[in-house]
Order: sequence, then structure tokens, then C-alpha cells
Amino acid sequence: MEFAEVDGRRFAYIRRGQGEPLLLIQGMGAHHQFWGEDLLSALEQHYDIVAFDHRGIGESGWAAEPFNTADLAADAAGIIKAVGWRDAHVFGISLGGMVAQELALGFPELVRTLTIGGSWAGGPDGVMSETALRVVTAMATKDIGHSLRTGYEANFSAGFTGHFDRYAAVALAVRVPVKVVQLQWEAGNNHDTSERLPTITAPTLVIHGTADAMLPVANGKHIAGLIPGARLELLPDVGHLFWWEDPARVASLLLEHAR
Repeated sequence: MEFAEVDGRRFAYIRRGQGEPLLLIQGMGAHHQFWGEDLLSALEQHYDIVAFDHRGIGESGWAAEPFNTADLAADAAGIIKAVGWRDAHVFGISLGGMVAQELALGFPELVRTLTIGGSWAGGPDGVMSETALRVVTAMATKDIGHSLRTGYEANFSAGFTGHFDRYAAVALAVRVPVKVVQLQWEAGNNHDTSERLPTITAPTLVIHGTADAMLPVANGKHIAGLIPGARLELLPDVGHLFWWEDPARVASLLLEHAR
């Protein structure tokens, strides 16, 4: 792990590969290992990748007070600068996709291209599922087995079977406090960029699995419809952790978009 300091808070990150800068922003309750070797090994041949852990996750610094997605976007902006980049391609998923939206809105000069995966814009047309609430509720019980099984069933399509042990190993590899997940949940619930997304100028790609039970596919269509010129890529019968289910396709889409 490497470390960057942003406004007095330490952030842990991994850096690998070479090429144009690519910042990866993870989702609620997740950490850098959730990107997976399949996707990272495909991307590192073309990108200088930085994947960081959000405040309060793993070895990143404290997160005792409530925050919003704009606060997390300021963290991401600080990391881009701290690692020595002038700007970067940005790929955020789920909560990370909300953060990426705020990053493109609040710090447009730092975003070369924007890719939003499995996320939502909030507002009256946003669709939050009961599945997402069930995952947070399961984590709050602190029953590890129940939490892992609930998360696995929520994050993948019915056809993606036989990967529970891998998912459990990754989930438990880095410290993710329940309190931080609850703060992230509140930030995501309060996220609303729906009226501001039409002002985004970065070339934008929206990726969404049609079998996403956490944030239904209507959200991806909503986001793509709000951002001028955005390209929407729907992955048929794929769940919320779409880059686990089809890493080669996701890597190809990112490369194509950056070019």
C-alpha cells in the first residue's frame, strides 16, 4: 500500500501499471481488493492505475462524522493531486459512481473522461431497491456469515455461481467498519445530482448490468439520459458487481472510451 494525505486525512491506495492516469473509486462497504485481479491485470497494460480506500476503510484515516458524496469527491480530487497527476480518467461504481459524478461537477478540470458504473443520480426519478437496504441491515447485525451471504446474493446475477468463497475472502481482506458503511449508506441515500448532471462536460460512459438488484438498471438509463452525449452500455443478465462477471468486456469498454 501507498499513502496520500488530503486535508489532514491519510488515504491508502494501490498503484500499478503504466500509461494514462486512471482513478478507480469503489462503492459502499468495498475496498481496493474488490476491483479484482482480472480487471486490474487487463487495465494495467494501458493505464497508470490508482485504486484507493475511502475514508474510514482499511488503512485510510478516520470517518467519525457524517459526510456526503461531495465530501468524498473532494477526497478523490485531493488524491489525484497528491499522486502527482494533473487530471485522470475516472471510473466509479455504485457509491463510487456517485462520487465520480460530484468529482466531474465540482472539479471538471481533473476529469479527462468519466465512467459511471451501477450507480444512481438520486432525485425523484432515482430507484433505490430494498435489496440495498437488506445488505446494510445484514451488516449491522455483525453476523459475518449472514452478512457475506446476503451481500453475495445481492451483488451478483443468478447465473454467476460458485464464487462465494472468493467473494468472502475479498470482503474480509480489509477492515470495513459497520459504522463507516452506515455513513456511506446515508451519503448515498442523500445523493442528488439529477438537476446538475446536464452540466457535465467530460466524455461520459455509463455501464449497468440489467440484472443489478442493488441499484436497478433504470438508474443507469436515467444518468445516461441526463448527461449530454453520454454513452450507455447495458450488460445483459449481469449483476451489480458487473466487472467480476465480465471483466474483459469492462476493460474493453474503458479502453475504447478513453481513446
